[in-house]
Amino acid sequence: MKTLAAILVEQKNPLVLDEVELPTLGFGQALVDIKTSRICGSQIGEIDGVKGPDKWLPHLLGHEAGGIVREIGPEVRHVKVGDRVVCHWRPGRGIEARGAIYQWKGKACNAGPITTFQQLAVLSENRVTVVPPDTDFEICCLLADTLTTGFGVINNDAKVKIGEAVVIIGCGGIGLGVVLGAKLAGAHPIIAVDLYDHKLQKAAQHGATHTINSTKEDFAEAVLKIHGQSRPDVVIDGTGHPAVLEKAFALTGSTGRCVIFGVMAHDRKLSLNTLPLHYGKTLSGSHGGDSRPADDIPRYLRMMKAGRFNPGDFISHRVPLTQVNEAIAKMRSGEVIHALITF
Repeated sequence: MKTLAAILVEQKNPLVLDEVELPTLGFGQALVDIKTSRICGSQIGEIDGVKGPDKWLPHLLGHEAGGIVREIGPEVRHVKVGDRVVCHWRPGRGIEARGAIYQWKGKACNAGPITTFQQLAVLSENRVTVVPPDTDFEICCLLADTLTTGFGVINNDAKVKIGEAVVIIGCGGIGLGVVLGAKLAGAHPIIAVDLYDHKLQKAAQHGATHTINSTKEDFAEAVLKIHGQSRPDVVIDGTGHPAVLEKAFALTGSTGRCVIFGVMAHDRKLSLNTLPLHYGKTLSGSHGGDSRPADDIPRYLRMMKAGRFNPGDFISHRVPLTQVNEAIAKMRSGEVIHALITF
Protein backbone atom coordinates (compact mmCIF):
# COMPACT_ATOMS: atom_id res chain seq x y z
CA MET A 1 0.00 0.00 0.00
CA LYS A 2 1.28 3.46 -0.88
CA THR A 3 0.55 6.97 0.30
CA LEU A 4 1.55 10.43 -0.90
CA ALA A 5 3.96 12.02 1.57
CA ALA A 6 6.14 15.11 2.04
CA ILE A 7 9.73 13.90 2.34
CA LEU A 8 12.71 15.75 3.76
CA VAL A 9 15.47 14.59 1.41
CA GLU A 10 18.04 17.31 2.01
CA GLN A 11 18.19 19.99 4.70
CA LYS A 12 17.58 23.60 3.68
CA ASN A 13 15.68 22.48 0.60
CA PRO A 14 11.97 22.15 -0.24
CA LEU A 15 10.18 18.96 0.74
CA VAL A 16 9.75 16.36 -2.00
CA LEU A 17 6.18 15.17 -2.71
CA ASP A 18 6.11 11.53 -3.71
CA GLU A 19 4.52 8.21 -2.87
CA VAL A 20 6.05 5.95 -0.22
CA GLU A 21 5.35 2.29 0.48
CA LEU A 22 3.82 1.64 3.91
CA PRO A 23 5.50 -0.97 6.13
CA THR A 24 3.63 -3.88 7.67
CA LEU A 25 2.35 -2.96 11.11
CA GLY A 26 4.66 -4.11 13.86
CA PHE A 27 4.38 -4.54 17.61
CA GLY A 28 2.57 -1.56 19.17
CA GLN A 29 1.87 0.27 15.91
CA ALA A 30 -1.37 1.63 14.45
CA LEU A 31 -2.26 2.73 10.93
CA VAL A 32 -3.99 6.12 11.02
CA ASP A 33 -5.87 7.83 8.22
CA ILE A 34 -4.72 11.43 8.70
CA LYS A 35 -7.49 13.94 8.10
CA THR A 36 -5.76 17.17 9.10
CA SER A 37 -2.18 17.94 10.14
CA ARG A 38 -0.69 21.15 11.49
CA ILE A 39 2.56 22.51 10.11
CA CYS A 40 4.63 23.42 13.15
CA GLY A 41 7.69 25.60 13.50
CA SER A 42 9.55 22.48 14.61
CA GLN A 43 9.30 21.14 11.08
CA ILE A 44 10.91 24.30 9.76
CA GLY A 45 13.62 23.71 12.34
CA GLU A 46 14.14 20.20 10.98
CA ILE A 47 14.34 21.50 7.43
CA ASP A 48 16.81 24.22 8.43
CA GLY A 49 18.94 21.95 10.63
CA VAL A 50 18.41 24.00 13.78
CA LYS A 51 19.59 21.08 15.91
CA GLY A 52 22.44 20.21 13.58
CA PRO A 53 23.06 17.76 10.72
CA ASP A 54 20.24 15.24 10.22
CA LYS A 55 21.48 11.64 10.29
CA TRP A 56 18.08 10.13 9.41
CA LEU A 57 17.61 11.48 5.87
CA PRO A 58 15.48 10.87 3.95
CA HIS A 59 12.60 10.99 6.41
CA LEU A 60 8.99 12.01 6.78
CA LEU A 61 7.74 14.96 8.83
CA GLY A 62 4.85 16.16 10.98
CA HIS A 63 3.81 15.48 14.56
CA GLU A 64 0.36 17.03 15.10
CA ALA A 65 -2.81 15.70 13.52
CA GLY A 66 -6.33 14.41 13.79
CA GLY A 67 -7.29 11.13 12.18
CA ILE A 68 -9.05 7.78 12.24
CA VAL A 69 -7.46 4.46 13.21
CA ARG A 70 -7.70 2.04 10.26
CA GLU A 71 -5.63 -0.93 11.50
CA ILE A 72 -3.81 -1.95 14.67
CA GLY A 73 -0.73 -4.08 15.11
CA PRO A 74 0.06 -6.77 17.68
CA GLU A 75 -0.52 -5.95 21.38
CA VAL A 76 -2.15 -2.57 20.77
CA ARG A 77 -4.66 -2.09 23.59
CA HIS A 78 -5.44 1.61 23.95
CA VAL A 79 -6.92 2.27 20.50
CA LYS A 80 -9.13 0.25 18.16
CA VAL A 81 -10.16 0.40 14.53
CA GLY A 82 -12.55 3.28 13.91
CA ASP A 83 -11.37 5.44 16.82
CA ARG A 84 -10.98 9.15 16.22
CA VAL A 85 -7.61 10.20 17.60
CA VAL A 86 -5.31 13.10 18.32
CA CYS A 87 -1.84 12.31 16.98
CA HIS A 88 0.84 13.96 19.14
CA TRP A 89 4.61 13.88 19.55
CA ARG A 90 4.65 13.75 23.36
CA PRO A 91 4.27 10.16 24.65
CA GLY A 92 0.86 9.10 25.90
CA ARG A 93 -0.55 5.73 26.94
CA GLY A 94 0.39 2.44 25.36
CA ILE A 95 3.43 0.91 23.72
CA GLU A 96 6.45 2.93 22.64
CA ALA A 97 6.87 1.19 19.28
CA ARG A 98 9.94 1.29 17.08
CA GLY A 99 10.01 3.97 14.42
CA ALA A 100 8.25 3.14 11.18
CA ILE A 101 10.44 2.67 8.10
CA TYR A 102 8.78 3.27 4.74
CA GLN A 103 10.20 2.48 1.30
CA TRP A 104 10.86 5.20 -1.25
CA LYS A 105 12.48 4.52 -4.58
CA GLY A 106 13.83 1.22 -3.31
CA LYS A 107 15.46 2.59 -0.18
CA ALA A 108 14.53 3.20 3.44
CA CYS A 109 12.62 6.35 4.34
CA ASN A 110 12.59 6.91 8.10
CA ALA A 111 9.68 8.16 10.13
CA GLY A 112 10.15 7.65 13.88
CA PRO A 113 7.17 7.10 16.21
CA ILE A 114 4.99 9.73 14.51
CA THR A 115 4.78 11.53 11.17
CA THR A 116 1.69 13.26 9.79
CA PHE A 117 2.60 14.89 6.46
CA GLN A 118 0.95 11.99 4.64
CA GLN A 119 -2.57 10.61 4.36
CA LEU A 120 -1.77 7.18 5.80
CA ALA A 121 0.68 7.02 8.69
CA VAL A 122 2.09 4.19 10.82
CA LEU A 123 2.27 5.55 14.36
CA SER A 124 3.40 4.28 17.72
CA GLU A 125 0.42 3.45 19.95
CA ASN A 126 1.56 5.94 22.60
CA ARG A 127 1.45 8.79 20.08
CA VAL A 128 -2.34 8.61 19.65
CA THR A 129 -5.08 9.53 22.13
CA VAL A 130 -8.72 8.62 21.55
CA VAL A 131 -11.22 11.51 21.54
CA PRO A 132 -15.03 11.57 21.17
CA PRO A 133 -16.19 10.78 17.61
CA ASP A 134 -17.63 14.27 17.12
CA THR A 135 -14.33 16.05 17.87
CA ASP A 136 -13.37 18.34 15.02
CA PHE A 137 -10.19 17.21 13.27
CA GLU A 138 -8.83 20.75 13.26
CA ILE A 139 -9.29 20.94 17.03
CA CYS A 140 -7.43 17.61 17.23
CA CYS A 141 -4.45 19.30 15.56
CA LEU A 142 -4.46 22.09 18.14
CA LEU A 143 -4.79 19.62 21.00
CA ALA A 144 -1.74 17.76 19.69
CA ASP A 145 0.69 20.56 20.56
CA THR A 146 -0.57 24.16 20.50
CA LEU A 147 -2.81 23.70 23.55
CA THR A 148 -1.04 20.87 25.36
CA THR A 149 2.37 22.53 25.05
CA GLY A 150 1.08 26.08 25.47
CA PHE A 151 -0.90 25.28 28.60
CA GLY A 152 1.93 23.07 29.87
CA VAL A 153 4.41 25.94 29.58
CA ILE A 154 2.13 27.97 31.87
CA ASN A 155 1.11 25.23 34.32
CA ASN A 156 4.13 22.94 34.46
CA ASP A 157 7.14 25.04 33.47
CA ALA A 158 6.32 28.57 34.61
CA LYS A 159 3.87 27.47 37.35
CA VAL A 160 1.92 30.70 36.96
CA LYS A 161 -0.17 31.81 39.94
CA ILE A 162 -3.31 33.93 39.87
CA GLY A 163 -2.44 37.59 39.45
CA GLU A 164 1.16 37.09 38.34
CA ALA A 165 2.43 39.27 35.53
CA VAL A 166 3.35 37.31 32.41
CA VAL A 167 5.12 38.35 29.20
CA ILE A 168 4.96 36.10 26.12
CA ILE A 169 7.46 36.84 23.33
CA GLY A 170 6.34 35.27 20.04
CA CYS A 171 2.60 34.83 19.56
CA GLY A 172 2.18 32.55 16.58
CA GLY A 173 1.81 28.80 16.87
CA ILE A 174 2.58 27.65 20.41
CA GLY A 175 2.82 31.23 21.68
CA LEU A 176 -0.87 31.79 21.13
CA GLY A 177 -1.57 28.68 23.22
CA VAL A 178 0.66 30.13 25.95
CA VAL A 179 -1.34 33.39 25.90
CA LEU A 180 -4.62 31.51 26.27
CA GLY A 181 -3.12 29.34 29.00
CA ALA A 182 -2.01 32.45 30.91
CA LYS A 183 -5.53 33.83 30.73
CA LEU A 184 -7.06 30.60 32.02
CA ALA A 185 -4.48 30.50 34.82
CA GLY A 186 -5.54 33.96 36.02
CA ALA A 187 -2.38 35.88 35.12
CA HIS A 188 -2.47 39.69 35.04
CA PRO A 189 -1.29 41.56 33.15
CA ILE A 190 -0.65 39.35 30.14
CA ILE A 191 1.68 41.17 27.77
CA ALA A 192 2.09 39.76 24.25
CA VAL A 193 5.13 40.67 22.13
CA ASP A 194 5.50 39.95 18.43
CA LEU A 195 6.76 41.35 15.14
CA TYR A 196 3.35 41.22 13.44
CA ASP A 197 0.19 43.15 14.27
CA HIS A 198 -2.17 40.43 13.05
CA LYS A 199 -0.67 37.96 15.53
CA LEU A 200 -0.93 40.52 18.32
CA GLN A 201 -4.58 41.12 17.46
CA LYS A 202 -5.24 37.40 17.77
CA ALA A 203 -3.37 37.32 21.08
CA ALA A 204 -5.57 40.15 22.37
CA GLN A 205 -8.67 38.22 21.38
CA HIS A 206 -7.51 35.26 23.47
CA GLY A 207 -6.32 36.87 26.66
CA ALA A 208 -3.50 39.37 26.18
CA THR A 209 -4.25 42.53 28.14
CA HIS A 210 -1.47 44.47 26.38
CA THR A 211 0.35 44.02 23.08
CA ILE A 212 3.75 45.25 21.91
CA ASN A 213 5.03 45.27 18.35
CA SER A 214 8.78 44.91 18.82
CA THR A 215 9.52 46.38 15.38
CA LYS A 216 8.07 49.68 16.56
CA GLU A 217 9.42 49.97 20.12
CA ASP A 218 11.83 48.30 22.50
CA PHE A 219 9.74 45.56 24.08
CA ALA A 220 11.57 45.60 27.44
CA GLU A 221 11.09 49.33 27.89
CA ALA A 222 7.44 49.01 26.83
CA VAL A 223 6.84 46.22 29.34
CA LEU A 224 8.29 48.30 32.17
CA LYS A 225 6.03 51.22 31.22
CA ILE A 226 2.99 48.94 31.36
CA HIS A 227 4.10 47.33 34.60
CA GLY A 228 4.98 50.51 36.45
CA GLN A 229 8.74 49.91 36.40
CA SER A 230 8.47 46.69 38.42
CA ARG A 231 9.52 43.59 36.56
CA PRO A 232 7.18 40.78 35.50
CA ASP A 233 7.02 37.51 37.43
CA VAL A 234 7.28 35.36 34.30
CA VAL A 235 8.83 36.01 30.89
CA ILE A 236 8.33 33.31 28.25
CA ASP A 237 10.31 33.28 25.01
CA GLY A 238 9.27 31.51 21.84
CA THR A 239 11.88 32.96 19.50
CA GLY A 240 15.07 31.14 20.48
CA HIS A 241 17.11 34.16 19.40
CA PRO A 242 20.05 34.89 21.74
CA ALA A 243 19.63 38.68 21.72
CA VAL A 244 15.95 38.35 22.58
CA LEU A 245 16.66 35.77 25.28
CA GLU A 246 19.27 37.98 26.92
CA LYS A 247 16.78 40.82 27.08
CA ALA A 248 13.99 38.50 28.29
CA PHE A 249 16.16 37.19 31.14
CA ALA A 250 17.15 40.72 32.18
CA LEU A 251 13.50 41.78 32.10
CA THR A 252 12.40 38.96 34.43
CA GLY A 253 11.84 39.90 38.09
CA SER A 254 14.58 39.20 40.63
CA THR A 255 12.86 36.03 41.85
CA GLY A 256 10.91 35.40 38.65
CA ARG A 257 10.95 32.67 36.04
CA CYS A 258 12.23 32.98 32.49
CA VAL A 259 11.05 30.03 30.38
CA ILE A 260 12.18 29.20 26.85
CA PHE A 261 10.08 27.16 24.43
CA GLY A 262 11.68 28.49 21.25
CA VAL A 263 14.64 26.37 20.15
CA MET A 264 17.98 28.08 19.63
CA ALA A 265 20.06 27.05 16.64
CA HIS A 266 22.76 24.55 17.60
CA ASP A 267 25.59 26.83 16.53
CA ARG A 268 24.50 29.90 18.50
CA LYS A 269 25.22 30.81 22.11
CA LEU A 270 23.71 32.87 24.91
CA SER A 271 25.72 35.32 27.02
CA LEU A 272 24.40 35.84 30.56
CA ASN A 273 25.64 36.96 33.93
CA THR A 274 24.54 34.16 36.23
CA LEU A 275 24.54 36.18 39.46
CA PRO A 276 20.71 36.55 39.49
CA LEU A 277 20.39 32.75 39.49
CA HIS A 278 21.97 32.66 42.95
CA TYR A 279 19.23 34.91 44.32
CA GLY A 280 16.14 33.18 43.06
CA LYS A 281 15.70 34.05 39.40
CA THR A 282 15.39 30.94 37.20
CA LEU A 283 16.03 30.21 33.53
CA SER A 284 14.63 26.98 32.12
CA GLY A 285 13.82 25.33 28.83
CA SER A 286 10.52 23.68 28.03
CA HIS A 287 10.11 20.28 26.41
CA GLY A 288 6.57 20.33 25.13
CA GLY A 289 5.40 21.99 28.33
CA ASP A 290 6.03 18.66 30.06
CA SER A 291 2.51 17.83 28.86
CA ARG A 292 0.81 14.47 29.31
CA PRO A 293 -1.54 14.21 26.30
CA ALA A 294 -3.61 11.26 27.53
CA ASP A 295 -4.44 13.16 30.74
CA ASP A 296 -4.53 16.71 29.41
CA ILE A 297 -6.59 16.29 26.23
CA PRO A 298 -9.80 15.05 27.93
CA ARG A 299 -9.67 17.96 30.39
CA TYR A 300 -9.25 20.54 27.65
CA LEU A 301 -12.07 19.03 25.61
CA ARG A 302 -14.33 19.19 28.64
CA MET A 303 -13.53 22.87 29.06
CA MET A 304 -14.19 23.58 25.39
CA LYS A 305 -17.51 21.76 25.57
CA ALA A 306 -18.43 23.95 28.55
CA GLY A 307 -17.63 27.08 26.52
CA ARG A 308 -14.56 28.12 28.50
CA PHE A 309 -12.54 28.75 25.34
CA ASN A 310 -12.67 28.15 21.60
CA PRO A 311 -9.36 28.01 19.71
CA GLY A 312 -10.90 27.41 16.28
CA ASP A 313 -9.92 30.85 14.98
CA PHE A 314 -6.25 30.19 15.72
CA ILE A 315 -6.13 28.67 12.23
CA SER A 316 -5.29 31.14 9.49
CA HIS A 317 -4.37 28.92 6.52
CA ARG A 318 -5.51 25.56 5.12
CA VAL A 319 -3.74 23.86 2.22
CA PRO A 320 -3.64 20.46 0.51
CA LEU A 321 -0.48 18.42 0.97
CA THR A 322 0.64 19.37 -2.54
CA GLN A 323 1.01 23.00 -1.34
CA VAL A 324 3.03 22.24 1.80
CA ASN A 325 6.13 24.08 0.57
CA GLU A 326 4.09 27.18 -0.24
CA ALA A 327 2.56 27.09 3.25
CA ILE A 328 6.01 26.77 4.83
CA ALA A 329 7.16 29.81 2.84
CA LYS A 330 4.20 31.78 4.21
CA MET A 331 5.12 30.68 7.73
CA ARG A 332 8.63 31.99 7.22
CA SER A 333 7.24 35.34 6.05
CA GLY A 334 5.19 35.74 9.24
CA GLU A 335 1.88 35.64 7.39
CA VAL A 336 0.70 32.42 9.05
CA ILE A 337 -0.61 32.00 12.59
CA HIS A 338 -1.53 28.31 12.22
CA ALA A 339 -1.38 26.43 8.92
CA LEU A 340 -3.12 23.09 8.44
CA ILE A 341 -2.71 20.44 5.78
CA THR A 342 -6.12 19.00 4.92
CA PHE A 343 -6.66 15.63 3.27
